[in-house]
Amino acid sequence: MTTVADQDSSSHLRHRLAMPADRLDQINAFLLDPEARIVNDLLAVVARYGSTDEINRKAREAGALPALLDRVRTASPDYFADLEWLAEQRDRGAFVSIADYRRAVLGDRLDSMTFDDALAVTLEVSALQYFPWAIAAARRAIADRSLLPGRWIRVRKMNEQEVDGDLAAVAAAMQIIGASVVETLDTKGTDGSNIHLNGPETITGYFGGVGQPNDHALRWVDEYLHYYTEFGVRQVLNVNPGTVLAAFLLYRLGVDIEFKVSVFMGTDNPFSGLWLLMAARLLAREDGSTPLVGLNWSNSVDNPTLEIAAQIRKALGLEDAVRFEHHITEGYRSIVRQPYDRRAELLDLADCVPNISAKHEGGDPPADAARPHPSDILDYFRDKAEVIASGDWDALRYNFMDKLDATNHTARALTEHGLSFVAARNLHR
Repeated sequence: MTTVADQDSSSHLRHRLAMPADRLDQINAFLLDPEARIVNDLLAVVARYGSTDEINRKAREAGALPALLDRVRTASPDYFADLEWLAEQRDRGAFVSIADYRRAVLGDRLDSMTFDDALAVTLEVSALQYFPWAIAAARRAIADRSLLPGRWIRVRKMNEQEVDGDLAAVAAAMQIIGASVVETLDTKGTDGSNIHLNGPETITGYFGGVGQPNDHALRWVDEYLHYYTEFGVRQVLNVNPGTVLAAFLLYRLGVDIEFKVSVFMGTDNPFSGLWLLMAARLLAREDGSTPLVGLNWSNSVDNPTLEIAAQIRKALGLEDAVRFEHHITEGYRSIVRQPYDRRAELLDLADCVPNISAKHEGGDPPADAARPHPSDILDYFRDKAEVIASGDWDALRYNFMDKLDATNHTARALTEHGLSFVAARNLHR
């Protein structure tokens, strides 16, 4: 039993946590110091691309759908024809509507049910490595009246997809279907910069977080600004505390960057979540906006951790801004113990925690395990030419389709429980 004395003691201790305003003054003084080399180095990278207004203007122009389509038409005529087809199918209403989908799942039960869209779970799939897979997914969604997700993650090498046309084609496709997309920059510690990493046999190099040592945080900013201004790539994966801070500072400077924190950051308890969300609030712009739009929690988190973190997020005014992204399925190989299936936990979470997404990085474990080539996280780091030469192209495509099946199984489970979801908004109205 808690006594009055216990409460007084607890209150006394709690007040010790308040941070004096002069500490913030010290931090501001350092950031504004003309001799602060770390800030000077960041400003020098930004200056190479012009003023922040110029940078954002270039990005808006490069990322506009007509500009992307012009780029695809010139570089990849076959992809352009696919995008025209996709837009035509969208315009003629070829994809199942949300109402028709619910009717197909629930039948007459639908008439007595209501859905709270304020708690809608975003359907998410990872990773869309190649543009043709998106078109194959669209064709199948039309044929079997299934859903395309509202959020797609990509982990393909940026330079490779810039050259072969996938980068612009996927960006255009996502605008056509009404979905968000996240790219993963090449400067991510697996490029030889981190001496602890030399393939899976040195995986212990990840224990301290994915390395982006020395000047690689600045290289990451440089790479981001290249793809932002040239292709309009706005939202990227973030895997390292240094580049997370660099992205916050870039946003404060005026660049309209958006990022999601990767599962590889290892945000796996409420205190690590509080640390990150505190930074998002402290480094928000004057209008309260933040570049942190997604937080992909560690695969280890349980529902109480997400519920506690949701309380933090709401208290800091970030509930609408920062999506909690939670793995429902994971790659069958090279990342977690299997079977890994968090769908039942999602159903308990989805009726009380808003702004979450259900991420599917593997097929449902029984289906994935039965494949001759189960999904493998290490496949993300392979060159396209090597995938084709090895004969694994079709196997990886099947893996991706299994992930879409898992996504649809989650949508069905949510629907059966009277819970709402977000699919590709321009297709499933």
